[in-house]
Amino acid sequence: MLRLEHIKKIYPTGEVLQDVNWEIKAGDRIGLVGVNGAGKSTQLKIIAGKEEPTAGEIVRPASLRIAYLTQEFDVDPASTVREELWKVFVEANQTHHKLLDIQHHMQTANPDELDKLINQLDKAQRQFEALDGYGLESRIEKILPEMGFEPDDGDRLVSAFSGGWQMRMSLAKILLQEPDILLLDEPTNHLDLETIEWLETYLKGLNTPIVIVSHDREFLDRLCTQIVETERGVSSTYLGNYSAYLAQKEFNRQSQQSAFERQQKELERQQAFIEQFRASATRSTQAKSREKQLEKVELVEAPIGNVRTLRFQFPAAPRSGREVVTIKDLTHTYGEKILFLGANLEIERGDRIAFLGPNGCGKSTLLRMIMGMEAPTEGEIQLGKHNVIPGYFEQNQAEALDLTKTVMDTIHDEVPDWTNEEVRTLLGQFLFSGDTVFKQVQALSGGEKARLALAKMLLQPCNLLILDEPTNHLDIPAKEMLEDALKNYDGTAIIISHDRYFISQVATKIVEIRDGEILTFAGDYHYYLDKIQQDRQKKEAERIAAEKAAKEAAKREKQKAKKSTKK
Repeated sequence: MLRLEHIKKIYPTGEVLQDVNWEIKAGDRIGLVGVNGAGKSTQLKIIAGKEEPTAGEIVRPASLRIAYLTQEFDVDPASTVREELWKVFVEANQTHHKLLDIQHHMQTANPDELDKLINQLDKAQRQFEALDGYGLESRIEKILPEMGFEPDDGDRLVSAFSGGWQMRMSLAKILLQEPDILLLDEPTNHLDLETIEWLETYLKGLNTPIVIVSHDREFLDRLCTQIVETERGVSSTYLGNYSAYLAQKEFNRQSQQSAFERQQKELERQQAFIEQFRASATRSTQAKSREKQLEKVELVEAPIGNVRTLRFQFPAAPRSGREVVTIKDLTHTYGEKILFLGANLEIERGDRIAFLGPNGCGKSTLLRMIMGMEAPTEGEIQLGKHNVIPGYFEQNQAEALDLTKTVMDTIHDEVPDWTNEEVRTLLGQFLFSGDTVFKQVQALSGGEKARLALAKMLLQPCNLLILDEPTNHLDIPAKEMLEDALKNYDGTAIIISHDRYFISQVATKIVEIRDGEILTFAGDYHYYLDKIQQDRQKKEAERIAAEKAAKEAAKREKQKAKKSTKK
């Protein structure tokens, strides 16, 4: 269907892709992985025709339709949902607007104008039919419920919907084009867990081949049939999902290491023989023969070392008292919206709690109230009385950095007594080296800003970490380092994240915000999922039992009425 052959891409800043080779076939769901800057999005842009490769070739049929969902959703807040979907069909959309305009004018036209408008209407209708406008209208009406929209949602403004619903609109616009290949660049960014799970299920049901760039390991695990890794500009293809890729990669590394060590051992043995008998009167010929054989040996290369990644740990946390945060009878409202209603929560020393719930349920608001940045409408939120020292990583922490400062100054200004060498050492742990420490913050990528914000957070020891979406913009190796740092952290941590794999690795308790309540699950993410599943099964069993009881009651009433009639 489509094949990348020896793709190379060089920018003025350097080479990104060196030798990329992989293909997309019918039924494939391919995940592109690699560290930030490895060229994943660049490959999508080259496939979509938005950029040209420096060298190499994209082999594809001329008629192939490719749709590309970027990280920024292409929707107009001032349009209605239905109007937004119509924009996919440019010519038919213009004709559709002309029809509506003519019909509007006909309502107030005088008899002379009406004849003229009727002719225009007839012409526009024939043009609309020629463009299969009524068929397109039917397709739009069909895809709205597929995306989860209610019947009345088509007439609501785009601005009335959250980012997750706007992603569904963008996806609908792409699917209306009936693409042969679907390209998705970080489709789960900023989506809540419920929407991510909906997206997984929906994409699994498509027959369209899909190429996905994502740092969401759970998403890649559940969806992908193939993984293409780009490392140092070279691609490698692995069959299976993300977990299978990790296992295959480690197996390949160990196999290559073993083959390399065996060959090195044999080469040393042969070389020792050659050195020992090179000058021997009786065995010099044999030594020379072996030397010639060694020159022809195809050397096994040692495995390439892992790509340099984020290395850090949180400073030792001063010990706090047992009670770290107490939330009692919390009620909080925004206008008419009730976020919390009589909610209670106790957080103790050593807890690593993940807050879950849909976007807009009040997770970030709760963190701000814990920090004292926002007062509750009613109730109490108190930090523990004994030596609780909070550190807060806001959701937009990376964007809150001073854009005019350099990377070096951002850290140095926080710790003016540090030497340049000490600052460079810290920045080196976060992958800032050489001249990159003198770059202005405004010139950094999203991932670099996130790393700098994390580095800045480490400067002051704390025993209560409050992290709001700390993995945003981090690549997978950086997420893994953050996971390890949190596992080894000896304080208390409160975390908001939509990354299910991250939550499963770090959280020892789950707190779900549901219908104004704070529900605590005294176990990890998998324990929480099991409890939720049990709750669903219980409710379903209760529903079936209630329906059965209602039917039996109705049956008894019917029999009773029948007996009364006979009497």
